[in-house]
Amino acid sequence: MRRAAFAVAAGAMAVSLAACGSAKESGGGSSKSSSPKKGDAIKVGLLLPENQTARYEKFDRPLIEKKVKELTNGKGQIVYANAKQDASLQNQQVDTMVTNKVDVLIVDAVDAAAIKNSVQKAKDAGIPVVAYDRLAQGPIDAYTSFDNETVGKTQGEALLKALGSKAKSGKIVMMNGSSTDPNAAQFKKGAHEVLDGKVNVGKEYDTKEWKPENANSNMEGAISALGKKNIIGVYSANDGMAGGIITALKQAGIKVPVTGQDAELAGVQRIVTGDQYMSVYKPYAPEAAAAAEMAVDLAQGKSLDSVAKDKVDSPTTKQVPSVLVPVTALTKDNIKDTVIKDGVYTVADICTPQYKAACEKIGLK
Repeated sequence: MRRAAFAVAAGAMAVSLAACGSAKESGGGSSKSSSPKKGDAIKVGLLLPENQTARYEKFDRPLIEKKVKELTNGKGQIVYANAKQDASLQNQQVDTMVTNKVDVLIVDAVDAAAIKNSVQKAKDAGIPVVAYDRLAQGPIDAYTSFDNETVGKTQGEALLKALGSKAKSGKIVMMNGSSTDPNAAQFKKGAHEVLDGKVNVGKEYDTKEWKPENANSNMEGAISALGKKNIIGVYSANDGMAGGIITALKQAGIKVPVTGQDAELAGVQRIVTGDQYMSVYKPYAPEAAAAAEMAVDLAQGKSLDSVAKDKVDSPTTKQVPSVLVPVTALTKDNIKDTVIKDGVYTVADICTPQYKAACEKIGLK
């Protein structure tokens, strides 16, 4: 969900979040690569988790590839694979990367726990691992993502704002992400911190594989169980699921505030029409740039101290050098100042003939 003309400069994102965790465990969290120093002709293995969410193929992959090329004077090589939401396949892909002797791995795990042994295999082969977007278990060397609890809080705060004085007048449905994704647990935790005690949660789901069709089925079940007159809002952890949820709501004749995340084009267009209340805009350029920079530094045996200003603990590794990128609540009021200003989309991308009238209504033209 991005554009080649992405104008966000990673260097402009100064992130200074407080360090967390305790002393470093052996086997991970090192700010230096154990592999011998190399020049620019390095091989970077890039493993992304799935291709149903628009962001990975349209934004993350090209942004990382571009930054690696930039940092290595065009000599760096990306070896790419997509797991298509299959954790076993992703483990096989790590094995292949190890066999092919890549110099460093960037891994966005399908299942953060299931990837643990594969990360260990890479480490044993002298290949440092950068956990991308999701905090993979095992002896990872670096991590970059967004402050995921803040994402959940941002969503929760937006939903409360949309509900206003009616926050306790009915029930909300919470549609969380996949239970295999540690980010989903953090989004959920952040949302609950904001919502608990201020709304009544009628139904809550962990949505298998983040699939919109599963969110749609869950929402249909929630409507049947709660009654359509009793539902006043929906917490959706991302835009893809929001699409499935809104389809179910429309079929039942319900219009209530629905949250989202990722600022997918379809999500932004639903915000324009008022079908979706908000999304969370996460600027992927600085996240991708941080992953590329840490990967290149690790492959070349350099310290990460100048890049990774934060420390994060995973269930298996303490004090992992990290870059955490801030996020923004995206509503119809700030589309111009976020995704359009940063070059993610143009007005023409968003305001196709189907959405032209709605765009004009909110001053987007």
